[in-house]
Amino acid sequence: MPDTTEVSTPALTLRTHKFENDIVVQCSGVLTSANSGLLKTHVKDLIPQTKCVVLDLTELSRMDSSGLGTIVALYISAKNAGSTLELINLSPRIRELFGLTNLLSVFETCGRYGTRLP
Repeated sequence: MPDTTEVSTPALTLRTHKFENDIVVQCSGVLTSANSGLLKTHVKDLIPQTKCVVLDLTELSRMDSSGLGTIVALYISAKNAGSTLELINLSPRIRELFGLTNLLSVFETCGRYGTRLP
C-alpha cells in the first residue's frame, strides 16, 4: 500500500502516492497561473526523494501556458537532480497543447506510449 498525501487549492488538488521506486502525483482540476505555484513547490520537494516523479494528468481538465511552463521547469529541475519527470494519461486537449508547443517529444514516454503506470 503506497503512502498517500494530499494538498490543494480551490481549483487544483494534488494526491501524492509514494511507491518503492516512483512517486506519482495525481493532478485534479485546472492548472493555471493562479495555482501552478502549488504544483511547482510540491514536486520540487519530491524530486530529491526519488529517481522518478510521475505526473498523472487523468483528472486535469485544463492547463494554460503558465501550467505548461511549470511542468517544463519541473522537468529541468528533475533532470538537473539526476531524476526524471514523466507524464501519463494526458487528455486529448492537454496532449494537443504539448504538441502545438513542440514539447510532446520532450516527454517521450507519454508521447510514444500514452500511458504508463509505475
